[in-house]
Amino acid sequence: MKHWIPITLLLIALVLSAATTHAQQTEKPGERVSDEAWFWFANAHIDHGFTEAEAFAASGLTARPGVMSLPVSSAWKETGKTVKVLPYPGVQHPRIGFLEGAIDPMRGTKVSVFAPWDETSYFVVDVPEALFSNLGLTFLAHTHIPTIWDDQGVPNPVFEWERLKKGVLEFEEKLPNGIVFGARVTPEADGVSMEQWLENGTKETLTGLRTQVCVLTKGAKGFEAQTGDNKSLEKPVAVASHGKRHVLTAWTHCGKVWENSKCPCFHSDPVFPDCAPGETVRMRGVLRFYEGDDLAGAIAKVNEELTASPSKKKKKR
Repeated sequence: MKHWIPITLLLIALVLSAATTHAQQTEKPGERVSDEAWFWFANAHIDHGFTEAEAFAASGLTARPGVMSLPVSSAWKETGKTVKVLPYPGVQHPRIGFLEGAIDPMRGTKVSVFAPWDETSYFVVDVPEALFSNLGLTFLAHTHIPTIWDDQGVPNPVFEWERLKKGVLEFEEKLPNGIVFGARVTPEADGVSMEQWLENGTKETLTGLRTQVCVLTKGAKGFEAQTGDNKSLEKPVAVASHGKRHVLTAWTHCGKVWENSKCPCFHSDPVFPDCAPGETVRMRGVLRFYEGDDLAGAIAKVNEELTASPSKKKKKR
């Protein structure tokens, strides 16, 4: 029995030593952790309220960052002049239902626009969820039905939003046949302005160009009910409402407005003009928050904003 005493003391010493080493590692951020990993961890865990396990998956980290190394504020640099907009971190499915219609959703097309009345509520805008052309389904931001690339055994592209100054998010992606498509989301005081573009790098004119832009309400308190009763669809404006709080979205060249109660989501889906080889076509869209009793006035304001020329719209701001 006397040999167990020093062994026990040795084990205790080793445990205390390991605990001290762990405390030092968690209190001081290690240089091996990149700024990008910190961003995605904070984005998922602090801004979106995801669990630590989900934040690990979103950031690529394998252990919890130390208390001293966690960002003091959110991943968003708040200015107090615009709504908060961040890339959606993925991991959690942005839908409540109809999950079989969006298997393995990619995060590279999705942004979270946070409600001005509740910093924990956000709407996920998938811009675009899908791109169609005369060639067929040319891009899909999840797995559901085959694209023209699935038929050729080409994997879905993987990309992320580029985070620019003043909270602007942008991506541009080139497909194997030379089509280049992209999107930009700009935070503003009452929502976001959006833009989509497509450059035809093929040798034939592209026709039937339309995109689906999905606004998902799972993360927005009061808007998450799987119903169409809280939606108003007046082309080109689609609206989701909860009491006196409303979210409006619209696009130029709108093809249709619709909603899917199962997800739940609502759409204003635009149609690109035909695009000759070497040409680029563009569309503008908005998502606006409104709180009050004059929803008709808010819809009229969005319509007026879309019909204004981009130069005039910029001059007003």
